[in-house]
Amino acid sequence: MFTDEYFMKMALQEAESALERDEVPIGCVIVSNNRVIARAHNLTEALNDVTAHAEMQAITSAAHFLGGKYLTDCTLYVTVEPCVMCSGALSWSQISKVVIGARDEKRGFINKNLSLHPKTEIVTGVLENECSIIVKEFFKSKR
Repeated sequence: MFTDEYFMKMALQEAESALERDEVPIGCVIVSNNRVIARAHNLTEALNDVTAHAEMQAITSAAHFLGGKYLTDCTLYVTVEPCVMCSGALSWSQISKVVIGARDEKRGFINKNLSLHPKTEIVTGVLENECSIIVKEFFKSKR
């Protein structure tokens, strides 16, 4: 069955791909009608681009797939809460739903009192432990 956990596991696979490339291990997928239309992970190091976050890569890919800039009737599954930049892009995309694994208390958009598009549903805490561990272990290995 297609559940939030099912698609978050795919986002975690993307985070693993980022980890293999020594990128901050954040991954996401965008789903439309229970079909994955975009997959992405952080590429900031590989592309030498501070804007190459997983969400930004996935939004661009999904828009190309759909042939338009709006992601209405789509859901983004992301392992870590989007930053302010990514939340802005998600808001402009008019995405219908954002499912977050782990919260990011320091850099995430929620504690900044920002919101997404008024019609966007936000769900947090899906596979939170798994999503949190991969990032914490990555940064622990860098210290």
